[in-house]
Amino acid sequence: MNASPRSTVFSGAQPSGQLTLGNYLGAMRTWVQMQDDYDCIFCVVDLHALTVRQDPAQLRAHIFELTALYLACGIDPARSTIFLQSHVPAHAELAWLLATFTQMGELERMTQFKDKSQQHKHNINAGLFTYPILMAADILLYHTHRVPVGEDQKQHLELARDIAIRFNGLYGPVFRVPEPLIARDGVARVKDLQNPTKKMSKSAESELARVMLLDAPEAILKKFKKAVTDALGVIRYDEEGQPGVANLLNIWCAATGQSREQALAHFSHHQYGKLKVETAEAVNAILQPIRTRFQELNADREMLQTVLASGAEQARRRADAVMEKVLDALGLPVARSRF
Repeated sequence: MNASPRSTVFSGAQPSGQLTLGNYLGAMRTWVQMQDDYDCIFCVVDLHALTVRQDPAQLRAHIFELTALYLACGIDPARSTIFLQSHVPAHAELAWLLATFTQMGELERMTQFKDKSQQHKHNINAGLFTYPILMAADILLYHTHRVPVGEDQKQHLELARDIAIRFNGLYGPVFRVPEPLIARDGVARVKDLQNPTKKMSKSAESELARVMLLDAPEAILKKFKKAVTDALGVIRYDEEGQPGVANLLNIWCAATGQSREQALAHFSHHQYGKLKVETAEAVNAILQPIRTRFQELNADREMLQTVLASGAEQARRRADAVMEKVLDALGLPVARSRF
């Protein structure tokens, strides 16, 4: 990747259970590589997780587990800032201020709100509706240059850009207007193993649909063996005609580092059973070191708390510098004790 010297990248994940194979191959592994070129800020976005009712003890455990997974996957606290969103009060503070610069119609157009409302009909809360404003605050607090985004987050980044431009138009250049960081070629777009027209998600109804990073090797093998393919009996790359086969090929390529052409040559025997088993074996090979490292890290809660505390201190310094400019621009007196 080519980047200007130490451009800032911001990204995060919710502590709402384990990450999927799709999260790792499509995002986390790229985050690790970004550390070579960017000033990386990686957040555990626990405030976002509250839009769905959480068991407090379970949420607390998930926060530490996600932090341990960040580290196990290769995110280095000596090279990147890793912190918990709720440990930096400026996130919630700026979200409220930005809410006064966000139009209802903009939020009503968010497709993710419509999707989430269908999934959580019993709890369509205001936080679910204003979620994109908090995401905008997450990004704008750190003068972020680039934000890695998938298809489901493009709208949210566009809103963050619109809010920043609107604010700057009224008060001057307070916020940097962030740009999307488009995934490089070869980054896997992992699909649901039972419905390969949809992306792999931890909220999928069937456990067979998703591979989790901490799944046991035998569970991963079982899930791939039961992966949906088709009745054509031909291994070729055709996302529309053979989405299940294409998904397995994509995963095998991402796990082995082989090209699509090499994959098609390797699986020229056209045997779906071998394709499924070898894909499972390739996935287990890359996940086993992560699982082992995770177990070590997750057992050391004191170390994880130290990592989050150090990251929060770094993040607060940066966020408060931006908040000082925001408050001054709005005419709100800045408390001397804070900055």
